[in-house]
Amino acid sequence: MWSYRKRLDHDLVRWRDAGWITPEGEGAIRRDLETGVRTLGLANALAILSAVLIGFAVMSFVAANWQSMPRILRIGMLIAALWASYGLAGVFARRGMIGFAHAAILLGVGVFGGSIMLISQMYHMDGNPADAVLLWAGGALLAGVGLRSNPALAFAMGLAVYWGVTEALRLDQVFWPFLVPWALISAAFYWQRWRPGLHLSGLALTGFIVSLGYELNGGHAHGLVVAAGLGVMAAAITGERLKPDLSTLWSGILNYGLITALAGLLALQFFEDPTLDVFVLLAVLALALLVAAIYWGLKSANRGALWIGYTGFSVEILAVYGKTMGTLLNTSLFFLVAGLIVSGLAAVAYRLHRRGEPDAVAS
Repeated sequence: MWSYRKRLDHDLVRWRDAGWITPEGEGAIRRDLETGVRTLGLANALAILSAVLIGFAVMSFVAANWQSMPRILRIGMLIAALWASYGLAGVFARRGMIGFAHAAILLGVGVFGGSIMLISQMYHMDGNPADAVLLWAGGALLAGVGLRSNPALAFAMGLAVYWGVTEALRLDQVFWPFLVPWALISAAFYWQRWRPGLHLSGLALTGFIVSLGYELNGGHAHGLVVAAGLGVMAAAITGERLKPDLSTLWSGILNYGLITALAGLLALQFFEDPTLDVFVLLAVLALALLVAAIYWGLKSANRGALWIGYTGFSVEILAVYGKTMGTLLNTSLFFLVAGLIVSGLAAVAYRLHRRGEPDAVAS
């Protein structure tokens, strides 16, 4: 919603300047948008929160009275609560109350998860608790796809990440099976054209790739992470040239590749123990990558790359200063070299800009 409002703000100004809408019409559109955000947005958010609270209340009540209930009554209550939730979602959807329908679907997903735990307890089923989480994620995925519920898919991704992390910690190794539910849920996000969900997938996969640097090669595979991040960035740039109609998708992929490469470079500098020469070289490479990201963000209007570049540049400078604070000469030399490099890049960028101005005027 925030990105839509930012785009609409820009479009309204452009339409007003072009004479397509009047100032009065622009004001009416803005007031209508603000009213929708304050009322419907708040109502949907509260409905989601209420679904979470009610789900916990139902599970707590059943669990508290679990032993005193006949077994058939226990199962009947769980099934009734599950289908009542999905039936309520259908009622809300027919009335056009989409946010409330998603809340009811989430309630059903929560009841399904609680049912798995309670039934396994009732029949004394032994096994790995993480498998129950995976089954819960599968149910959330089916609900999200079958009922076209983006919040249910987001919940499924959260459960899949939790399952992958707990299994990786339990086995103390890279847990490759995590990529299977990740791919299925990501495909569902893409099928439903839900951009925030694709960002969730990007974050989850980025975290997985970054973790490889701490798991492979005895925890010293951060160079592989850097290479993977640079490869993703190169693929995104190539994809944007070949399929420019998917520029939004390529921009997001590039940003997550940038985060991956930067995380690997930071690990090589500050978690490994490089010599001073190697440390300075890595720092210069990191700064060059971030400056390139800023340039690409400005050139392609990729705000994500722009802000990652600005933020990463600040983090890198502060981290270098903190690590070399005890050797003031080396610190001053590094900042001098970095400053000269950035100044040179600024001069080149300015010359390119001035060279492009006559072409723009001629065209």
